[in-house]
Order: sequence, then structure tokens, then C-alpha cells
Amino acid sequence: MTQNIELNLRDINQLFNTIDPSPFPDKDLDRSAEDFIVSWAQEFPIDEPVALILYLKKPPEGHRASDLVVKAIHNYFTYRARLNRLEFKRLMRQGRTSLMVGFAFLGLCLFITEILLPKQSGILPDFIQQGLTIAGWVAMWRPMEIYLYDWWPLRHRGKIFAKLSKMSVEFRKGQDADAQIFPPVLDSTSAAVKRPA
Repeated sequence: MTQNIELNLRDINQLFNTIDPSPFPDKDLDRSAEDFIVSWAQEFPIDEPVALILYLKKPPEGHRASDLVVKAIHNYFTYRARLNRLEFKRLMRQGRTSLMVGFAFLGLCLFITEILLPKQSGILPDFIQQGLTIAGWVAMWRPMEIYLYDWWPLRHRGKIFAKLSKMSVEFRKGQDADAQIFPPVLDSTSAAVKRPA
């Protein structure tokens, strides 16, 4: 089942970052428009395709103009998916480094408490032993956070970008009367959105 993301726009330029000097097929999407599209795509099951439906008072004229807009949208999300893969690789590299540092520090702390500290009771030796043991395990916090929690939201977002890079884009003339007002991020009256059913 294809899930629809619908936007009311006055003209197609509202969808793109007007400051970006790149040729049209390589233009960036407006940041707020991107956030809106991505946030809606995240609401749907990852294995269900999505379609972007753009309601325009003046749709792009001719197949070439429409194809350029579709190509620009696909290019942008392809680029975001590529950046996401690079960020994921960087996170995994950071995780491996953190894991090696954490293990080395934990091993040093355990070595000091078990081998170098005298085997005697007392407040100060106990304090040092317990402090080093805690410090050693705290050093493992960051690699555990990366490998248990940080990687999978990043991976999921990458799958969203990959899906959006292949979504169908449809242009419809006019405005959708049921659409809700889009937050005034492109301009004060720019766009409206309709939440998918």
C-alpha cells in the first residue's frame, strides 16, 4: 500500500532552498519542507512505499520541467542517504575506538586494584579500589551507548532517505481544500499540508 504525503504550494520554488546557487536538478530542498516530508515518512512502516503529491496553482509546464523537479527531489534524498551512510561509518569507527580505549582503561583499573594495591582492609584502600573499579566501568559507557542505542536510529533514518530517493512524485493543479496550513517557514502564506489518512 502506497502512503501519500501531500503538500499545497503556491509554486514549486517554495519546495527548494532559494539561497542554494546550484543548478535546478542539484538544488537542496528547503530545510523545513524536508523535515516535514521525512517526519511523515517516519510515521509509515519502513517497507511501505510513499508518494509525494504536490498541489500547485501553477504546476511545472511540460514534461521536461516536471522531470527536472522530480530529479531534484530524488537527487536530494539520494545525497542525504549517502551522507547518512558516511555518518553511520563514522559512528561505527568511533565505537570501535571508544571500545578499545574503554577496555584498555578498564583493564588498567582492574590491574591496579588486583595487583598493585596492597591486600589490606581499611577505608582508604577500599575507597581507591572501589573508585578505580567504578571509573573503569564508566569508561565503557560510551561504546556501550553507541552499540546499544545510537546506531539503529541512524540506520533507520538512512532507510527513510533511501525510500524517499525513489518515491513517486505527482503534480496536481489547484489546492486541496482539506489541507491544513503548513508552518510559515517558506513564507508567511506559502504552503499548506494535508496529513495522510
